[in-house]
Amino acid sequence: MGFYIESIIFGLIMEEQLLKNLKTTLSKNNVVLLAQNVAKEPNAIATIIAITFHPEEQIGFRAAWILENIYVDNPHGFVPFTTCFLDSFSLQNNLSARRHFGKILALLTKKNAPQEIKKILNEYDTEKLVETTFAWLIDDNVPVAIKSHCLNILANFCVKHQWVKDELVQTMNYLADKESIAFFAKVKQIRKQLKV
Repeated sequence: MGFYIESIIFGLIMEEQLLKNLKTTLSKNNVVLLAQNVAKEPNAIATIIAITFHPEEQIGFRAAWILENIYVDNPHGFVPFTTCFLDSFSLQNNLSARRHFGKILALLTKKNAPQEIKKILNEYDTEKLVETTFAWLIDDNVPVAIKSHCLNILANFCVKHQWVKDELVQTMNYLADKESIAFFAKVKQIRKQLKV
């Protein structure tokens, strides 16, 4: 019982310290250092995922930025928290945090993702992720950087969900004239990936 209480107290202290750090403007170097420190602590990644939903958008954004760096720095260390991330993906409403969530999911679904992550995704019901990603892609209020990640995610899901390819091609055709030149360039890249 003593160990359990100590771990709860440690978790609360760690979360309090994290929130203190996230209330200030962070440089890229600070984000990398925080990501490395968080990744070393048991269950800290789950805490960071929870903080991405903080009511103060800047805190949520910074937590998501750290989360992305945790994954990029050590994808294998992210494995135990992959389901937690997938479960929370569709709930993210902070546009600044969505950018990082989108990038993480795009990386998780890539061909070169770790085998353990591929196994989790293969067994996970990804329909909700696909639906959410399509919703973000067609939302006029979602910035192009997020939409770019959405294109990657959906293209990557074409392997698991055959129907996504046709829907994605139709959606890209519809959006190509409405979005920026940067979006158009990304569409071109995705068409090449899909061989259409």
